Amino acid sequence: MKKQVSSVPFGVIGLGRFGTALVETLAKSGKEVIAVDKDEQKVKAVRKYTDFALVVEALNEENLQEAGLQNCETVAICIGEQVDVSILTTMLVIRMGIPHVISKATSREHGEVLKQLGATVVYPEADMAVRIGYRLISGKLLDFIYLNNEVEIRRIQIDSGILGSTVQEIDARRKYGINIIAIERDRQTQVDFSPQFCFQSGDIITVIGKVDNIDRFESAIQA
Repeated sequence: MKKQVSSVPFGVIGLGRFGTALVETLAKSGKEVIAVDKDEQKVKAVRKYTDFALVVEALNEENLQEAGLQNCETVAICIGEQVDVSILTTMLVIRMGIPHVISKATSREHGEVLKQLGATVVYPEADMAVRIGYRLISGKLLDFIYLNNEVEIRRIQIDSGILGSTVQEIDARRKYGINIIAIERDRQTQVDFSPQFCFQSGDIITVIGKVDNIDRFESAIQA
């Protein structure tokens, strides 16, 4: 295990497909992430995204604190198959005083227990199927991560409504209540962009916010 870090916005426990995708998305958006798993190969695989990828053999409070997870603002527990481990780890993380705890559930019963503990519960497979269905119907399917029933991270293809406009001019935070966290151009991702960044055809933006607000923004830029 590497040395403990003092302050990191996000922690991810469990590096299966969902946890790994979450680490990658957050890291590519310029966020620091502590990622932990007992599988050394999975930990090695995410070290290209974060310097704080740690092997934790046992998910007890001492090991989680040694990893520095008590310093995170948000911790996502991405353990689904081992329901007992998921519940115990969620309980420990909440007891550590993390402000926002998100836990992955594989069934409604599993989710109800996690809710009773105080976690925000996500059902990645069911939620993803619903969202993909709607996105396929609309014909506008790009990558996204569904964080809970209200919030997601979504990649959006720039359309005619904002071509030639700047980040400052579209004012997404004030007008739509969403944040632009990354802009892709010519297969290069920028997370440090100025308010004067001007959108061109082919650009893709990554935003985070409530689903309804993102939908409203996406409709507006196609006008």
